[in-house]
Amino acid sequence: MIKNIISGIKAYFGGFALISKLGLWKYFAIPILISVLTGILFMTLAWFLSDPLGSVIAKAWVWDWGSETFAVISKYFSILLILALGLVLYKHIVMALSAPFMSPVSEKVEAHLLGDKHANHEHRNTSFRQQLMRGIRINVRNLFRELLFIIPLLILSIIPVIGILATILIFAVQAYYVGFGNIDYTMERHFKYKDSIEFVRKNRGMAIGNGIVFMLMLFIPIIGFIITLPISVVAASSETVKILDREGLIRVDTKQKVSKIEA
Repeated sequence: MIKNIISGIKAYFGGFALISKLGLWKYFAIPILISVLTGILFMTLAWFLSDPLGSVIAKAWVWDWGSETFAVISKYFSILLILALGLVLYKHIVMALSAPFMSPVSEKVEAHLLGDKHANHEHRNTSFRQQLMRGIRINVRNLFRELLFIIPLLILSIIPVIGILATILIFAVQAYYVGFGNIDYTMERHFKYKDSIEFVRKNRGMAIGNGIVFMLMLFIPIIGFIITLPISVVAASSETVKILDREGLIRVDTKQKVSKIEA
């Protein structure tokens, strides 16, 4: 697991250079716009909703003693809740809507890494609409599963000592599911929905490693919303293609190979 996490992180090295070398920046214009607008929306909501939500939570404490302390805790918890849930929604909205633009990026990375072998590989040909629907399906699934883990952990996070462990687990869960989404841009071309899920489960360490850097980069003011998705998709594609090729999981177009031999 640890080795795979490190591999997922190391895949980011050289990401900028690869994007420039393959001329991929043009594919990121719309996804970056989606990312920036979605980020601004959720930051605005967090700013305006933290106080009202904190006041609502504070009313749950009906006793006079300790009411001021609970009010402070309520405000902290409301900010944490909005930021955590907002970050979860932000990631999945951006990744789902960006799917049709990220698939070509993944394919170009694959062609670059495999070279001549790429010509003999059999790919699933999907339309813009199919890629979008696949992205929405994967991210809606991951969204609900992520919330299932995160909401109880958010409650535990306000408990001293235990809260530290809960916060780390929240970060790890979010990293896993964002890595999952980035990996699927490559898997969409090779495997059906269920097979893709099984692949990520077997390589969850790599998904977590990819997601860890994604999450950390988002905390870079402004720039984080611009560069995070492009770099993370290239990193995930590079590592996923290497695993698929190493394990012989990419289907080979036998007809094309036969025609080359006959020629």
